[in-house]
Amino acid sequence: LRRSPGEVCFPGGKSEAADKDDIDTALREAKEEVGLQPERVEVICRLMPGIDKMNNLVTPVVGFIEDTFQATPNPDEVSEVFVVPLEYFVKPLNYKSFVYKTSSGYLTRMHCFIYDDQEQKRSFKIWGLTAHFAVFLALVIFGERPTFEVDYDLDNLISSSENYFINLYASVCERKKSNL
Repeated sequence: LRRSPGEVCFPGGKSEAADKDDIDTALREAKEEVGLQPERVEVICRLMPGIDKMNNLVTPVVGFIEDTFQATPNPDEVSEVFVVPLEYFVKPLNYKSFVYKTSSGYLTRMHCFIYDDQEQKRSFKIWGLTAHFAVFLALVIFGERPTFEVDYDLDNLISSSENYFINLYASVCERKKSNL
């Protein structure tokens, strides 16, 4: 809640000295933020990294958990927890996008989903890097075209996501050089 208050995001945060790798960091953060025990996660993979609005490299870690998991949010870090079906990120009911210029000057598409949670009887706005990662994971898992435009070549998803990241990362590096 200290950083990006009111925004929807996946559990996560900065690595600590005791973390062996990105997976260790992700599991530790999920435990700290929502009470998910690391041994209850079957880690599947890491996705292509992204760069957040502060130009930090963010590596998403994907895993399976039991659908019976009940989150216990840490009130110092999380105000509430909700679940969205992954399919919503290829077939949303309430979606819009806009062109966004990153702080490094790179033009990209910003996805914005409004998810109406029937259980909590409220709506959640999912956008930015969180939406980007959710869309990419849904594209990989379902292997179908979404009902909206994306910045990837869907016939060559993995290599086009690598190219997308390389171009984004290069724009950040160029910006840093020009500021020296």
